[in-house]
Amino acid sequence: MPNVSATAKKIITNIERVIVGKRQEILLGVVAYFSEGHILLEDVPGVAKTMLARALAVSVGCSFSRIQCTPDLLPNDVTGASIFNPKTTEFEFRAGPLFTQILLVDEINRTTPRTQAALLEAMAEKGVTVDGVTYELESPFLVIATQNPVDHEGTFPLPEAQLDRFLIRLSLGYPSHKDEGHLLDRIQHEHPIDTLQSVASADELLGCQQAVRSVHVDPKIRDYILDIVHASREHEDVALGGSPRASIALYRAAQAMAAVRGHDFVLPDDVKRMVKPILSHRLIVRPESRLRKVTADQIVEDIVADAPVPVTPSGASRR
Repeated sequence: MPNVSATAKKIITNIERVIVGKRQEILLGVVAYFSEGHILLEDVPGVAKTMLARALAVSVGCSFSRIQCTPDLLPNDVTGASIFNPKTTEFEFRAGPLFTQILLVDEINRTTPRTQAALLEAMAEKGVTVDGVTYELESPFLVIATQNPVDHEGTFPLPEAQLDRFLIRLSLGYPSHKDEGHLLDRIQHEHPIDTLQSVASADELLGCQQAVRSVHVDPKIRDYILDIVHASREHEDVALGGSPRASIALYRAAQAMAAVRGHDFVLPDDVKRMVKPILSHRLIVRPESRLRKVTADQIVEDIVADAPVPVTPSGASRR
């Protein structure tokens, strides 16, 4: 069984050669990858969202494709299409950019809901159906979608059903003055992404994903996860709370966080660290609450603060 913690450390250290001062965000991205989930990067332009996706793909030796979303992008431009071959007088399927291991969907809210929906089957089932034929996608498959939350002109906000398909939502934010100075020094002669090398294989990553599923979750920790998700459904400021998919996502991400930290059992702190990235984008805040400046992040913080933290016997948490 692979050493998940050691593999994660190699990948994070490698990515930090390109992305400066964002270790926590990189860690969460790796946890999502080990959890077999997808990532939504929501931030302003120019803060290295695309570079993070490229660096992750290079670090794990996976194939990488990018889709630049525009209003005229069609579903077939993403999935591929059947094209008539005059030599064989038959239709042949030409795979689209979706057939890769790491797919960057840049500015996903720039394209129409019809094209956004073309990603749903691939994200949920790791397969694509075209003309009645289902094609399997190569594992490990990861979608990293980006969107700019500031510019709303000519955009199509993601519906709740599609937001729920993303395991986590991250925001990189601006670097500090010191970190941005280090960045300028690094790119003086060449961009670090051009010399980045693979530090883990796709097979090694698949092994880590399987190992994460073996991390022990105490029944009290499981109930702690359920208490948090159920509280999101009953909160007075929430119109729609976390779905059962949110419970599964939090359960799996807590396992991955524990494995990355070198544990073979989940602690309450592992759950706490993953609640906000997993739950905040799944909650729909009531209109009257939004008028009072209540945000989903604040609601999640309140829920975690109010949820009783389980105390497990020192031996019960271990197998």
